[in-house]
Amino acid sequence: MANAKYYGTGRRKKSIARVYLVPGTGKITINKRDIDEYLGLETLKVVVRQPLVATGTADKFDVIVNVCGGGYTGQAGAIRHGISRALLEADADYRPVLKSAGYLTRDPRMKERKKYGLKAARRAPQFSKR
Repeated sequence: MANAKYYGTGRRKKSIARVYLVPGTGKITINKRDIDEYLGLETLKVVVRQPLVATGTADKFDVIVNVCGGGYTGQAGAIRHGISRALLEADADYRPVLKSAGYLTRDPRMKERKKYGLKAARRAPQFSKR
């Protein structure tokens, strides 16, 4: 594992996360900022750490993330997906644990497109009989 760098791409909604795992002490850096500085909510920090906790590698890898697009929740989901994929690259034995937890599945839910004749995806103009 000398100077190893494992890569994984994670996506959720409009967010795309490029995740690098480097052997280290468990420091998570998102867009050149510490995780505590970047993500405000504690629940989002837990979401990001889930794959590392599930595989027991929370203190074995430093996580470096570049993430763009979407909001904080979508970005946290994308980072989780990316970390899971990078862990697979590091060691394929983690697959059953990550798969059963559902961290390898790309969340397919996206914003529905706006249709013509409507004000939003499904919101129709207000109806008036007269």
